[in-house]
Amino acid sequence: MRFPFSLTPDPYILVLTGIGFLIALVAWLPLALRRLPLSLPIVCIALGAAIFSLPQVGLRPLPTLYPEITERFSEFVVIIALMGAGLKLDRIFSFRNWSITWRLIAVTMPLSIAAITLLAGWWIGLSWTFALLLGAALAPTDPVLAADVQVGPPKSGQEDEVRFGLTSEAGMNDGFAFPFVHLAIALALSASSGEPWLVDWLTFNVLWEIGAGVASGYAIGRIFGWLTFRVPAQTKLAKTGDGLIAVSATFVSYGLTELIHCYGFLAVFVTALTFRHAHRDHDFHLEMHNLTEQIERIAMMVLLLLFGGALVKGLLAPLQWIDVGAALVILVIVRPVTGLIGLFGHKAEFGEKLTLAFFGIRGVGSIYYLAYGLNHIGSVGDADRLWAILGLIVLLSILMHGLTVTPIMRRLDRSQGRDPDADGAIPPPGLQGPATV
Repeated sequence: MRFPFSLTPDPYILVLTGIGFLIALVAWLPLALRRLPLSLPIVCIALGAAIFSLPQVGLRPLPTLYPEITERFSEFVVIIALMGAGLKLDRIFSFRNWSITWRLIAVTMPLSIAAITLLAGWWIGLSWTFALLLGAALAPTDPVLAADVQVGPPKSGQEDEVRFGLTSEAGMNDGFAFPFVHLAIALALSASSGEPWLVDWLTFNVLWEIGAGVASGYAIGRIFGWLTFRVPAQTKLAKTGDGLIAVSATFVSYGLTELIHCYGFLAVFVTALTFRHAHRDHDFHLEMHNLTEQIERIAMMVLLLLFGGALVKGLLAPLQWIDVGAALVILVIVRPVTGLIGLFGHKAEFGEKLTLAFFGIRGVGSIYYLAYGLNHIGSVGDADRLWAILGLIVLLSILMHGLTVTPIMRRLDRSQGRDPDADGAIPPPGLQGPATV
């Protein structure tokens, strides 16, 4: 019997179908996982591992095979997440109001970088340059995968000290970790060329790129805030009701800042904070936040599906047992201990401090930093092992934090007088779909 159509599926149709299922999962899975000790990233990785385990799927999505795509795609996911994080922070920026953020940035993060560098150099046996690169990549709390412990949408009231601290830290530390990535690059290049590096690193990578990045982000945020809320009524961008303005601000801020060779991650977060401050109570902020969150979740799911595929295609093959031990120490000891040191003297319950210290989630930002560093250093013999170590730590972080986030945050809510099971309760921010807002 002959059929009037081909039994061989068209790859384009398969891709469209897969995208449709993916978007359905983006909308539905957060609701299904709301009360389960399971996170969306865990499900995405499991799906990716299952898909790429099929014999029909020959693609090997390993970062060493696609270094440029790895860097650019993770970069895109992070900048969208940073805009969303900045827009949803209700607390007005000031050095006093953000004291918990400065503790985590100025104390916890440098201590984490130093501790991971020592572990990677003395214990794992990496060269000190690549030990520093690994430390800089693994120190920042991820703004993408940390969504489950972040504040809720604008004006939702979900901004306790723990959620605020983790959200603001995730927004700020991506920019402040970059000088240490550049330090590793400078040391590697200096080792081969013999050129001095200290003055250039301090003046350009630290002073100029941080200072100009903050200034650029602030200026762009002010411009977008004025265009959106302050120009004559008929031409206000807020009149459009189109949350794409937030995506525009993200790309403009990142693009212009990178053009003048400054830290675009930092600029995007500052732009988001400044944009929000232009009219803090306007409902349009919710529209912008909702759109950025949806784009972020779709991009995150695609990246994690590829990460799951990389796991089953050999990403972890170069690991040694000593690497596994070091990964556990980094997650279970380094971040909690340095977090508690940074929060020493902060007026909060010990349980809140421990929660802040524990949820230093590693994820997409770490993938970007390692990709960026290796791509700028050039051919590296230890690249496979570096990716294996980072991949293991990201995987363990997603599992460890994903399985504990729901019960811990629900217990935190109850301890602060909120009922997470009430009819009007807002689910943890990372588990929200548009219908729950």
